[in-house]
Amino acid sequence: MLTGLSIRNVVLIETLDLDFKGGLTALTGETGAGKSIILDALGMATGARSDRGLVRAGTGKALCTASFTAPKDGPIQALLAENDIEIDPSEDLTLRRSLTKEGRSKAFINDQPVGVKLLGQIGGLLLEVHGQHDGRGLLDPATHIDMLDLFGGHQDLVQTCAQSYIARRETQAQVEALLALQSKAAEDRDFLEHAIGELDRLAPVAGEDAKLAEERRFLQGAEGALGELKAAEDALGEDGAFEQRLGTALAGIERIRAKFGEGESGAAKALDNAAGALERALLETQEARAAVSEAARSFDVEPGRLDETEKRLFALRAAARKYDCDIDSLIAARARFATELASIDNAGVNLDKAKAAADKAKAAFDKAAAKLSAARAKAAKILDKSVMAELPPLKMERAQFVTHIEPAGESAAGIDKVRFHVSTNPGTVLGSLDKIASGGEMARFALAIKVALAGKNEAVMIFDEVDQGVGGAVADAVGKRLARLSKSAQVFTVTHSPQVAAAAAQQYLIKKSSNGTTTTTHVTLVADDAREEEIARMLAGETVTQEARAAARQLMAS
Repeated sequence: MLTGLSIRNVVLIETLDLDFKGGLTALTGETGAGKSIILDALGMATGARSDRGLVRAGTGKALCTASFTAPKDGPIQALLAENDIEIDPSEDLTLRRSLTKEGRSKAFINDQPVGVKLLGQIGGLLLEVHGQHDGRGLLDPATHIDMLDLFGGHQDLVQTCAQSYIARRETQAQVEALLALQSKAAEDRDFLEHAIGELDRLAPVAGEDAKLAEERRFLQGAEGALGELKAAEDALGEDGAFEQRLGTALAGIERIRAKFGEGESGAAKALDNAAGALERALLETQEARAAVSEAARSFDVEPGRLDETEKRLFALRAAARKYDCDIDSLIAARARFATELASIDNAGVNLDKAKAAADKAKAAFDKAAAKLSAARAKAAKILDKSVMAELPPLKMERAQFVTHIEPAGESAAGIDKVRFHVSTNPGTVLGSLDKIASGGEMARFALAIKVALAGKNEAVMIFDEVDQGVGGAVADAVGKRLARLSKSAQVFTVTHSPQVAAAAAQQYLIKKSSNGTTTTTHVTLVADDAREEEIARMLAGETVTQEARAAARQLMAS
């Protein structure tokens, strides 16, 4: 239900805030007073096409906000969830849109920025406008199939058909993918077999490139290091001559100690120190020679080792460049190639399975689509009869209405194309509703269809001048049907007819005033005695008579 509409700087409206109730609401006023501005503002808020001409002269931006009772479930909730828009079911769903004089537009749902396209999708589910000035509703032939399914109660069949269509598309896509794989299998097989063989011969090991790079750096410096160590060995006397000289010196000191080393004299202590130093020097020289020899052996690498290391490292790097990965990923690349090769090897078996699944899915879709088509054909006859029964009271007794169903391409909606065809005069050829009917006729056709669909539609409905060109008993019939329709859905009507206005639960009067420099549209809720007076004015014109007031009371009471 539409609970409120807020308008700022739209054409002749500077500031306007309206609150609405359920049932039937009539928007009345003289021609040119601005009733269409209300509809334009509501359309702007709900994502309809809007141009910068709506921006009030002298202002920079127009702003329209429409508030609706938030639905607890259904396609609106699904669409909001799909676009990550959170709403509290206990609060109103608010659609807001601004439009600058330069034509820039911004859209919001519950203060969350959205695209105008999404705003229009949500608005289209919340609101239907039927009349000559709006491209939505019956003027959009794409809505006809949904109306027929709604009338026929085909929701389960439509869902089954949609699900089977998705399965059909997915299985057929799998078949096409396998056929594409099969068509280039020979070329891919040669490449994959070569790549797997090359990587198997190379046999890369995780982390190998870092170890090889480190070994390469070591080997490149090993020759110079070995020369330095050999020189150190030579300096230490590899033939033992250095130790022999130290031993000779130690033997001489020991002989002297034998003669003079006893006692506490300074000479004895000096001899002890000299002997100890020579013993340590002899021992450490032996240890140093052993350590230097060990170090030299570690740098004494086998000939050609550097070449082998570089060859291995360069081979790994070349393979990584060839297969567009790093060296550590060569193992994973080999596994991927093996998987792809296995897919090619199994392609024949997989293709047979995929074709069988696709055939099964197609059969399921064909069955679901045929069942839905049959249900539509049956429902179409009943809908035609129901709509035709509503036309005579609406002064369209010579009109014809036919739900035209013809084959169409496969889609989630089945295999049907549905269009409402009409003829408004005897002997004329039936044609598409949006091409044949005039504005007033369009609105009355819409009313007849919606009466037939009464109770099956939760969208707010707006009928723009449904009473155009009729009066008296016909206008009274229009009003009663609108009132009947409003028992199961909220309905608005833009009307010049007192009979239609009298059938409404609430009425807004739209007036235009001017101070000589600016013109402004005002909207007022008409209630109680003022409403009786307004309907009497609609009946009598400028001079309201007692007879007109009595007729107004009678209309409101009927």
